[in-house]
Amino acid sequence: MGPKILVVDDDRAIVQVLQTELERAGYQVRAAFDGEAAVAQAEKFRPELIIMDVMMPKCGGLAATLRIRQESNVPILMLSAKAEGTDRVLGLEAGADDYLVKPFFQQELLARVKALLRRYQLLGSARDGAARDCLRVGELVLEKEKKRLTLRGEPVHLTATEFRILELMMASPGRVFSAEEIYERVWEADAYAVENTVMVHIRRIREKIELDPRRPEYLKVIWGIGYVLEAP
Repeated sequence: MGPKILVVDDDRAIVQVLQTELERAGYQVRAAFDGEAAVAQAEKFRPELIIMDVMMPKCGGLAATLRIRQESNVPILMLSAKAEGTDRVLGLEAGADDYLVKPFFQQELLARVKALLRRYQLLGSARDGAARDCLRVGELVLEKEKKRLTLRGEPVHLTATEFRILELMMASPGRVFSAEEIYERVWEADAYAVENTVMVHIRRIREKIELDPRRPEYLKVIWGIGYVLEAP
């Protein structure tokens, strides 16, 4: 059986189309038609990916994503009819991993789904035993084998996307990465107008690893160029 995907949208016609396409591609699909049902299904069905519409009755996609993020790092692909940058940022800040504007090509949706699942499966493939290939920057320690990050000996909870960004940057401490390079190497897709997407994920990582995210010691912006991770 293929990976489990939860599709959440109050438009039943869209859900039917997505379910048909995803099942044809080999995925197990379950549907929910509002945010409340999405939260319940995320706990019961344990999907490996959630496709979440923003505007829904009872509990919208943003609120549902915030609630799911309290318990799970499952990848969330946000769908919206709005293309404005502020809406994209709100979705990413709520905890979404990626954002797709309606209408979209089915091939693009499937490509995003494959990339998100690949990152999640890599993060979830931890094994017991001694860690190998540790990356260490200051008091940050990333264990590739166990797929774990600790700061001053305490575990830091990351989504699969956040883990991949830190893994990329911790492998080359002191090197400046542009937003475009981070996107292309982590999302495995061509970078076009991706500054807000990367910025929001960087902000979320800072909130987890910095004592004062407004004055970061580890993850810093090099204005007009990109981002760098280095020891304090």
